[in-house]
Amino acid sequence: MFENTGNIAPLAWPRLVEETLRRRKAEGLTQKDHAALAGVSIPTMAAFGRGETTITLAKALDILRVVGLVDEPAEGNTQERFVLDAFERWRSLVAPLPDDAPARFPDGWYRMDYWLEGDLKPVELGAFENILRNAVVRKTGCPPFWLPDRDGIRPLEVDGVIECWLGPPDGTRERMFYNPAHCDFWRAAPAGRMFLIRGYQEDGEETFPPRTIMDTTLPLWRMGEVLLHAQSLASLLRRDDTTPITVHFRAMFTGLSGRVLRSWANPLSNLLVEGYPAKSDEVVLEATIPADNIEERLGEHLLPLLTSLYERFGVAGLSISRVNAEAHRLLTSKMGVRQSRH
Repeated sequence: MFENTGNIAPLAWPRLVEETLRRRKAEGLTQKDHAALAGVSIPTMAAFGRGETTITLAKALDILRVVGLVDEPAEGNTQERFVLDAFERWRSLVAPLPDDAPARFPDGWYRMDYWLEGDLKPVELGAFENILRNAVVRKTGCPPFWLPDRDGIRPLEVDGVIECWLGPPDGTRERMFYNPAHCDFWRAAPAGRMFLIRGYQEDGEETFPPRTIMDTTLPLWRMGEVLLHAQSLASLLRRDDTTPITVHFRAMFTGLSGRVLRSWANPLSNLLVEGYPAKSDEVVLEATIPADNIEERLGEHLLPLLTSLYERFGVAGLSISRVNAEAHRLLTSKMGVRQSRH
């Protein structure tokens, strides 16, 4: 046993867990809320609450950080703070809505965030909004980080970031578009930080009940669109053409319990994969990739992310050829031309 000759006290894990739970209760957070803010699964959060020490240190720090129990430099984990603030802002916006309101995503949601690492040029907030407009990649009818021009849903400058919420109808929006897949909330920071949360397209259909399926192709399209946006934004923010930019990407899918993997949105796709009921309610997917080659290697970048997601539905052996074929469909798609449900 090592003798403690320094000034740092041993880690009192049970007391730390107890204080975390106390602070969570004081903040009015549920276990599910806390897990979502920390970017961990509910089973991981439950294991933490039981005082288990089998979870990774990184996940434990994510959980502790939400309740202010991590003493770290102000510049450290800036993206984590950005994501937490964005998620808390979304929660405050939907709090007054009924529990079953589509904008609350009662059957589950997915969120995606990324940040750009490299030599980026400084940009003022007003100019950044114009950059965001030019960065939009239009492959589908509802591209990520879309900037509407209509009153009531146009982007706003809030606390030094650009923010947009496609919330409930208020007389300025068509009610026919009020479903989980059209209630985006997103935030963007001039330092190259992006956050998006959206409900599932599958949960707004009349042909089957909500929270029963996850389409096989939609996750590829949604993650692919965000990665293409990252490449586009990087090209607009980089200081010069020789500057290498790295994209740190993360996607979190929730509300998986009760769903089966099913080919629905595009019956002509080569990615016709059928799975079993989800093994877990959530999944977090991460990737760190160069911004310059995202488009030319999109399928290659998406393969490990999709593999990890599909494994939750008992699907293994996903081939790069199938992913490349669907990625090619995304890359060659143009808004308003496709007849599929993408």
